[in-house]
Amino acid sequence: MDLLRSYVEGNDDELDEAEEHNSPNPKSLSPESSPPRLLVAKSSAPKVDDTMLALTAAARAQQSLTRPIDPTQRAIAFNPTYDQLWAPIYGPAHPYAKDGIAQGMRNHKLGYVEDAAIDSFIFDEQYNTFQRYGYAADPSASVGYNYVGDLEALKQNDGISVYNIPHQEQKRRRVESKMESEEEEGGEDIDSTEVENPATDTWLAKNKKSPWAGKKEGLQEELTEEQKKYAEEYARKKGEERAGTSEKGEAVTDKSTFHGKEEQDYQGRSWIAPPRDAKASNDHCYIPKRLVHTWSGHTKGVSAIRFFPKHGHLILSAGMDTKVKIWDVFNSGKCMRTYMGHSKAVRDIAFCNDGTRFLTAGYDKNIKYWDTETGKVISTFSTGKIPYVVKLNPDDDKQNILLAGMSDKKIVQWDMNTGEITQEYDQHLGAVNTITFVDDNRRFVTSSDDKSLRVWEFGIPVVIKYISEPHMHSMPSIAVHPNTNWLAAQSLDNQILIYSTRERFQLNKKKRFAGHIVAGYACQVNFSPDGRFVMSGDGEGRCWFWDWKSCKVFRTLKCHEGVCIGCEWHPLEQSKVATCGWDGLIKYWD
Repeated sequence: MDLLRSYVEGNDDELDEAEEHNSPNPKSLSPESSPPRLLVAKSSAPKVDDTMLALTAAARAQQSLTRPIDPTQRAIAFNPTYDQLWAPIYGPAHPYAKDGIAQGMRNHKLGYVEDAAIDSFIFDEQYNTFQRYGYAADPSASVGYNYVGDLEALKQNDGISVYNIPHQEQKRRRVESKMESEEEEGGEDIDSTEVENPATDTWLAKNKKSPWAGKKEGLQEELTEEQKKYAEEYARKKGEERAGTSEKGEAVTDKSTFHGKEEQDYQGRSWIAPPRDAKASNDHCYIPKRLVHTWSGHTKGVSAIRFFPKHGHLILSAGMDTKVKIWDVFNSGKCMRTYMGHSKAVRDIAFCNDGTRFLTAGYDKNIKYWDTETGKVISTFSTGKIPYVVKLNPDDDKQNILLAGMSDKKIVQWDMNTGEITQEYDQHLGAVNTITFVDDNRRFVTSSDDKSLRVWEFGIPVVIKYISEPHMHSMPSIAVHPNTNWLAAQSLDNQILIYSTRERFQLNKKKRFAGHIVAGYACQVNFSPDGRFVMSGDGEGRCWFWDWKSCKVFRTLKCHEGVCIGCEWHPLEQSKVATCGWDGLIKYWD
């Protein structure tokens, strides 16, 4: 302890001596003494001119204000200008579109189309006219027609273009040019030896006509007996083949029977006139629970039913007993008229927009257009093949256009005013089952036994959308949702698939309605008028109802013994549904 204590005291003495040595002497500091000098700091680095650095930084800042915005970045670190926000997208491709065009800039199904001051056809016409005659219309002229080029040729040709020369004028010019060329050739002195020598150009110019043209001398005018026999046999075989391909079934006299009390009431109104008080009482639809009425009159199964358009006071039924019947819904509930004009089962029926006429398609290969009130056949159409579906164009100004899906893979379009085939849509690989109009009736969707969907522009026989997947099955029935944005397709793998009617016609994988058994049967699918429910028949005689939003089964009704092939929701009575089956009955549910 004593050693430690002595060591600490020794250290304290050394610290005191150091402080005395370092402290300044007060006597040496005086007011007259000079202040301490400060040394200027010097850098060993060379001096750098930072003018270019400042200019580069300013250029980068200016470039950030003018450069285009990268569409892939999620945040912008500066305030972009209006021109930057609306500038076109640069780069090889836009990340959100296959063709390099953003969805917001797309104004056409094929991309972005810029407005042009002149149509492409007019441009080609004026370009070729200028190349041919030396004058063309001035596109910069705001009022009237101004021409540029050879004005004398313009007056001489009376301002015609290469596309609107009259046919007679073209023919006259060709004749004149031919005569001029012949005169020029005749005016020259031609050696007779050159004319007679086939190896010279002169002989070729004089003998332009083919040696095989016209009648040859020694042509056999009469046929021998053997040739006549062969020609008769060939004509007979061709006639048999033609009769076989265009066979239209058994000839049946078109007739109709009225079963009501009178065809006109005391006010002179027709029996098909809708009641004046028929209007929708509620926009909300309900699922039916009980059987209200049963129509029985068909001796065989019923293949299709259709309510009278907009009012539903009558219901039309197509039977496998070759007959079509129309029934009263609101009043007596009896059969009003029977239409007999087919020799085999009736496959499909379709009303026109006002219900005064309707179409029937039968397995006798005939399509007939009937007058609903009188029961007379207005016209008959046939291609020699079985029509599986018939449809009228829904536009009011195109009610004379008939589309029929045939068993020979074609969709045939008739003009019923002239009775002529105006178009054929031939792309399917199997019999056509359905025709459904979409997109304000500008397009239509068809399904076929080839397990595909095809979308067509009306009047253009070119497929604009082809939908075919390995997992797809045949779709014998398609219905459009009341909001026209969705298609419900009955698939034969016991489910109902939903497709969009927009540009891409995509499958909605989130909506799928299942539970029923329809494999092997073309059971009809349908919607409620408010779009809240989907319904379909099945192969066991039940009618299924699903909720549109949740895709859950809402209710099932045991409707028929056998197959429930068709179901229709009443257009005005929100809780009433009609079903038909192969037991020959039509049932009305409330």
